[in-house]
Amino acid sequence: MALTATIYQLTVELSHVDRGVYETLDLRIARHPSESGEYMLARVLAYCLEYREGIAFTEGVSSGDEPAVVVRDLTGRLTAWIEVGLPAADRLHRGHKLAGRAAVYTHRDVRQWLAQIRGERIHRADAIVVVAFDPATIEAAAARLERRAALTVSVMDAALYLGVADGQWTLPLTTHALA
Repeated sequence: MALTATIYQLTVELSHVDRGVYETLDLRIARHPSESGEYMLARVLAYCLEYREGIAFTEGVSSGDEPAVVVRDLTGRLTAWIEVGLPAADRLHRGHKLAGRAAVYTHRDVRQWLAQIRGERIHRADAIVVVAFDPATIEAAAARLERRAALTVSVMDAALYLGVADGQWTLPLTTHALA
């Protein structure tokens, strides 16, 4: 018997002071059986950091052709390609060309990936934002995430303040250059 996705219902109080975004988000997220809690939390945080009209989760790990999160305009045209994890160079190249904007959010150590990917052909690599979350912090927060949960996500001065259940964490938003 094949395993099915687990549905998470998250209420997120988002306060992105740096961008002037203040929203209450009611998110239903399908967590694929092969998806780790850390990856799912990184997807949620990427969604929050990129939040704007037209943003949506994709099928994620179930879909090989799409990133974790996309942004589309009112006509349905792709305007942002948002990867989670450590994507292949060809995915970033294709996604950035399609959307005109790309970003990568990861909960893993990026040093080796950056060294490997810097020599690859990627459309306007210098314009791609790469944000690395602290892996230990993401692991600790993901361990407290339940199927029905309330989160607080506040962003100010290049730091993300995350509240899950009774835990509070501060994640510096460490950015890296691809080029």
